[in-house]
Amino acid sequence: MPTFQYFVAASLDGFIATADDNLDWLLEFDGFAGGMESYEAFMADVGAIAMGGETYAWLRRHEAGTWPYPGTPCWVFTHHELWAPQGADVTFVRGPVSEFAEDLKAAAKGRNVWVVGGGVLAAQFADAGLLEELIVSIIPVVLGSGKPLLPLARPTAPLELRASRTMGRGIVELRYRVPGGA
Repeated sequence: MPTFQYFVAASLDGFIATADDNLDWLLEFDGFAGGMESYEAFMADVGAIAMGGETYAWLRRHEAGTWPYPGTPCWVFTHHELWAPQGADVTFVRGPVSEFAEDLKAAAKGRNVWVVGGGVLAAQFADAGLLEELIVSIIPVVLGSGKPLLPLARPTAPLELRASRTMGRGIVELRYRVPGGA
């Protein structure tokens, strides 16, 4: 059964980007020990992607000419007119995430759905009771302000820690079950 997962990196003080969507602080940590292995193991179980429009636009600006998720169906939640790179399986949608949950699960073909960027989209999945797992890599940087990890409408019930591990450069990966998810 597909699980909706939010796999993300955040600063120690809970931000996934600066207020102006700058990720230089995170990109400084590229190539840390254990990072690629964690990502590859995670992606091996991903069958579909739900992505926010701002994340999609950031990817198109910073990964011009390439699409990092070939062969994986991706739904982009946006209010803007955007276009997909040639050969990418990208569908642009508008509306509540709950309207597309069954389509995402079907496209995942028994594998998981990655809710990737941003925090606002992940919060919509959580608020709809769909988010089942939060996997966050805590990066040892304090930003002071920025885009929150999960800007929810209300507090969650206590999350259940399923696993934790320390990786290179002081990064800690935490894996939580979200109560009430799907």
